[in-house]
This record gives sequence, C-alpha cells and structure tokens, in this order.
Amino acid sequence: MQGNTQEKELSRGLEERHISLMSLGAAIGVGLFLGSASAIRLAGPGILIMYGISGLIMFFIMRALGEMAVQNPVAGSFSKYANDYLGPLAGYLTGWNYWFMWIITCMAEITAVGVYMEFWFPGVPQWIWALAALVIMTGVNFLAVKAYGELEFWFSLIKVVTIILMIVLGLGMIIFGIGNGGIATGISNLWSHGGFFPNGMKGVLLSLQMVMFAYLGIEMIGVTAGEVKNPEKTLTKAIDNVLWRILIFYIGALFVIMSIYPWPEIGTQGSPFVLTFDKAGIPAAAGIINFVVLTAALSSCNSGIFSTGRMLFNLAQHGEAPKRYANLTKGGVPGAAVIASAVVLLIGVGLNYVVPDKVFTWVTSIATIGAIWTWGIILLSQIRFRKGLSDQQVSDLKYKLPFFPYTSYLSLAFLAGVVVVMGFSSDTRIALIVGPIWFILLVVVYYSKGFHKR
Repeated sequence: MQGNTQEKELSRGLEERHISLMSLGAAIGVGLFLGSASAIRLAGPGILIMYGISGLIMFFIMRALGEMAVQNPVAGSFSKYANDYLGPLAGYLTGWNYWFMWIITCMAEITAVGVYMEFWFPGVPQWIWALAALVIMTGVNFLAVKAYGELEFWFSLIKVVTIILMIVLGLGMIIFGIGNGGIATGISNLWSHGGFFPNGMKGVLLSLQMVMFAYLGIEMIGVTAGEVKNPEKTLTKAIDNVLWRILIFYIGALFVIMSIYPWPEIGTQGSPFVLTFDKAGIPAAAGIINFVVLTAALSSCNSGIFSTGRMLFNLAQHGEAPKRYANLTKGGVPGAAVIASAVVLLIGVGLNYVVPDKVFTWVTSIATIGAIWTWGIILLSQIRFRKGLSDQQVSDLKYKLPFFPYTSYLSLAFLAGVVVVMGFSSDTRIALIVGPIWFILLVVVYYSKGFHKR
C-alpha cells in the first residue's frame, strides 16, 4: 500500500564517480557503436545536427528529472514522481513501462553479446553466449551496490577510453595525415559526397529513431537516486556533465569518422570504429574493438538488470507488484526482483535460439517507444511539480530546469515528433503496434486487480 514505501531502504553505496560513469556507460552501447552506421546511411553527415539537437533535448529532460530528484531522491524515481504529480495510474504505467523497456533493451544487449562472441568462437550457437551473459550479469547484480558500481565504473571506462583514443587518432589523420602517408585527410568528406544533407531532411528525420535509441539509458541517473551517498552534489554534477559528454562522445566520434571516410562507405565494411583503428595501422583493430563493443553490451545489460530490479522493487513497495519483490538481501540488494527480471529475460535467450537474425531489429524499436514514454512522463511530472510550488518554494529550489516552462514544452513536442516519424518507416512501425498493446494490457490489469480503488 502507499503507506509502506519507506519501510525498506536500498543501500546508499554509490559514489559520485560511480554515478557519473554509470549514466554515461548506460548510454554508450550498441546504439552508438553499431546503430550509428545505419543512422549515417540514412542522414549522411547531417546526422551530426540530429545528434546535437537530440542531445540538447536530452539535457533538458535530465535537468527536469534532476529538479525533482534533488528535492526527493528515491529509488525508481520517475515512477514515484509520476504517481505523486500525475496520479496512481501514471505511476503504475511508468514503473511497469520502464521495467519492460529495460527488459527489451537487455534482450538486445545479450543478443549483441552472442553476435560479438561469434568473432572469436564462430562454431558456438548465439543463444549459448546470450545465456552466459544473462547468468553472469545477474550474478554481478547480487554484489553489494558499491561493488556493482565499481564494476560498472570500469566497464564504462573501457568504452570512454576507446572513444577518446579513436577521436585522438582520427584528428591525427585529419590534421597530420597519420596512417595516410603523411597527407592530411581534412574534413572535405563531410560535404563532398552529395552535400552535408545528401538525402535531404527526410533522411535526417528517418534517422531520428536510432539517434534516440542511442541516448536510451541516460535517465538511469534517476533510478540510482535512492542509492546515492550525497544526492544533491552527485546528481547535479552528473546531469550537468551530460551535455558536454554528448558533444564529445557522440558528435566528436562521428565527426572524426565521417571526416576520414566517405559516408556512403561507412557500415559496408563492419563497425565504423574498426575502420578508424584499421586505417591508423593497428593490425589488431578488429579484435580490440570487438572486445570494447562486447564490454559495451555487457555494461548496458548490467545497467538494465540493475534498473529493472530497482523498478520492480519500487512497484512492489507500492503494492503494484507481488510483495516478495520488495525484499532486500543482507547487502541491501532487491534480490527477488533481480531474479524475476532475469527469468523474463530468458525469453530473449529463446528468441536467440529461434530467430537469431531478427531479434535485434525487433527489440530496439520497441525499446525506443518505451524510452519516449519515460522521458515524456519525466517532463509532465516536472511541469506538475513546478506548478504546485509557491513563488518562494520555486526560488528555494536547489536545482532548476533552465527557461521553464518553454524547455519542458519544447522537449515534449520533440518527443511527439519522434513518434510521428517512426510511423513512416516499416522497420520502426512495429513499435507503434506493440507499444499501445502493452499499455492497454497494463490498464486492463490495473483496473481488474482493483489498483484504482486504493
């Protein structure tokens, strides 16, 4: 019931450096390493503009979340905020949607692990590696939260260092001709193959779904709010760093890649990241990058199991999931909720056995719809939260969304535009079918179980 939400508390073992890299690590996954190639094919160099605009919108969304999280740092934050500011149904839908979104995303990540391991072990079926990844990452989530944060810190650090190294090497080619016989490549590839927008605005808009999928996971800062040692200092710093990190890790990396290679060639010979290391004269490039993208997939899966466990724990505390999922281990980990999420993820292992070639495409577009709902709810909750405050309370806020309410409404309009654009592509249209069905099912359960009468 509503009154017991504080009777069990998660361990506050996460420090500033954990949160900082966890939020970045959750967002740097297969969306950037692999998804960027398909986005570039659609938009050409113009994809840089879309990553920039989308990144600015994500920064506004994170500031909106931070405004509420600093005032009230709780586990499963946006589900709780939706419940408090938009009503019990919104909280229920948001909690279960976020759980579902990360379940679907984890299915994509364990699928990616199977694909990557094929590089070294081509004869082993994909589903075996997917199962192994699921078992190992579930085990990791039973560590005390500080140990979990430490592991995720190093996972994320591998990705960050690789991208920085690639950007430095790439700039060396662009400016000094390293790996190109001393002849500087320059940046003319950005406009020499059909212009900066070779496929027009249509191509740029169609790339929007993959761009937004790449940002999925940034909002995990809010999920960790209940386990942060110093919420005000840690959350504000992590969120404020989001924008410049997006500029470096997304726009910087893709700027370098598209400057070195003609954009029509990107994605035709494997990962664009592998191509860059190859051209720099590093013979083990394919193996190095394969290791990095493997850790990226494991890291995102790790974050996903963490998120689903915490959200299920929060739902159980509110009486919207079985009570046993509100139980904590001695280390302060919601063990029953983590196990339940892992069991559902076995469906992903089964799909890897039955349709290994199609799983990834199916689940990424569905996950994007789940993310858009979450981001939209964060904005709507923040609008209600702010409108419920007096002028004095607003001035007393420790952390504010800049230019409210314009940034809130602009961000909502942008998210609505992404949904509309997804309807124009057959590859992403499936999400507009599965998403509503999932929400209708949740509403039916909500009323049939009598949750609305509490």
